[in-house]
Amino acid sequence: MKASNPTTTTDLLAQDREVLLSMAYDAIGYHLANGRPSQIDVSRYSPALQQVRATFVTLEIQEKLRGCIGTLEAVRPLVADVAHNACSAAFDDPRFPPLRIDEHMVVSIHISILSPAEPMSFTGEADLLQQIVPGVDGLILQDGPNRGTFLPSVWEHVPDKDQFLAHLKQKAGLAADYWSDSIKVSRYRTESVS
Repeated sequence: MKASNPTTTTDLLAQDREVLLSMAYDAIGYHLANGRPSQIDVSRYSPALQQVRATFVTLEIQEKLRGCIGTLEAVRPLVADVAHNACSAAFDDPRFPPLRIDEHMVVSIHISILSPAEPMSFTGEADLLQQIVPGVDGLILQDGPNRGTFLPSVWEHVPDKDQFLAHLKQKAGLAADYWSDSIKVSRYRTESVS
């Protein structure tokens, strides 16, 4: 789901979006053929694709999750981050075996480009729930060493705010009904490419 955010740059042009999808697919194919990631010459791409951005790449086969890996902090140029995360989703997601060549032929690729995360201020769980925007907000929840995130696309499967937050707490390794005044939550938005 696409959402504007004042901290993100303008939406990508159609040709940049196509380049990112091709890059993700080709990076996986190169890794399958050569057993290692390809080297990306970032200078060959448009200025928009050279910006340092954080991304998640989600792989699906017949609308079922086949891998999802990403970064919450921007550390690489966009085109390089997409290639890196596409290969990580295909070969390093601990929930799945490495992607096979026959699966590569039918995999669907979804790219989420994240805005910088913004810390939220709230007085308690009820106040936090009031502020969450379903279908738009991605959340990062942290309490001590426990940390988890849900992309905005998770709202498609968990549309209820209470359930969304409960599942996010569980993903962070906490009980669904856990609450502490030390919980920190940040929100981000994404531009989706698929």
